[in-house]
Amino acid sequence: MVGHDKALECYQVNYPIVETIRDKNIKMTDNNGIHSGSLQFYPRVRAKKIIPRVNWKPVSKEGIGFMGFVGYKVGMISVWVKDDTEASLTKGKKIVVPATVIECPAMKIYSVRFYKNNKVMKDVVVSNNKDLKRSVKIPKKVGEIKNDLDFDDVRVILYSGVKNTCVDKNRADLLEIGVSGSVEEKLNFIKEKIGKEISITEVFPKGLVDVRGVTKGFGTSGPVKRFGISLKSHKSEKGVRRPGSLAPWHPCRVTFRAPQAGQTGYFSRVTYNSLILEVGKISEKDINQKGGFEHYGVIKTDYIILKGSIPGPQKRGLVITTAIRPTKSTVKKKFEVLELR
Repeated sequence: MVGHDKALECYQVNYPIVETIRDKNIKMTDNNGIHSGSLQFYPRVRAKKIIPRVNWKPVSKEGIGFMGFVGYKVGMISVWVKDDTEASLTKGKKIVVPATVIECPAMKIYSVRFYKNNKVMKDVVVSNNKDLKRSVKIPKKVGEIKNDLDFDDVRVILYSGVKNTCVDKNRADLLEIGVSGSVEEKLNFIKEKIGKEISITEVFPKGLVDVRGVTKGFGTSGPVKRFGISLKSHKSEKGVRRPGSLAPWHPCRVTFRAPQAGQTGYFSRVTYNSLILEVGKISEKDINQKGGFEHYGVIKTDYIILKGSIPGPQKRGLVITTAIRPTKSTVKKKFEVLELR
């Protein structure tokens, strides 16, 4: 034991850093960046639909009206705005903010959907527009359904006017949209809107919105581009653009957390709390650039300008919904649009 104590004392004198690291519980750094990829979005697979579906249960809105709208991404611009936010360092000053322009052609009601215990009881088609290029049934009146059908919720299926835009798409996009209010208020509101055009100015005049879209697709990519891991040294074995180790000896298996090559992009994502800077009609205020917007063209219908960026390339269909989790800092922000750069 005496020899063992002398050896331990000699070890502590020659290698004091070991005890220091052990006392402070310092962990080794991940120089390879193997944990750079977020585990929040799994599995990383292609989106099933280019127009994302929405769960309307947690979405709510003050008053009576539609809680969603379909638009098409035009591109990003810079906007000169006047900051009217309380307690802001730039209050009353003219600043530049990044923004995204979305063209939102008018939508119409295709059918009315009745629910009972979260199950679809009946769909009533109320439009036979030829722009849909779909086989439709004979339209019925919604008022006739109320007597012989028991339901506890009602929603609508709207179709977009993509034919009136520069998007190379003739077939309209269908999407189920939730309606706010009680069941009686919903039904009466839907009856008034049947056969009429629904504008973005009626649904989202101001405030915060959430935008759902499908990101730009890149196909099959390696772990460096897919997860953002660092490149290894040029002298490393078995490749530079790959992780140093896929798994330990035990457990002797490769987990899903190990960054590997696979599908990159074309994922369904949500951007929360996007502030509406301006909503308008192109007939009243022309915001088109000379020669049109790059990779898009000329805006012909209504538009909405949101602060910040939105996922997806130009001409990609987006779903704009009511903000489900607004924060205190985003709610109090107020900007007055002066001009577009």
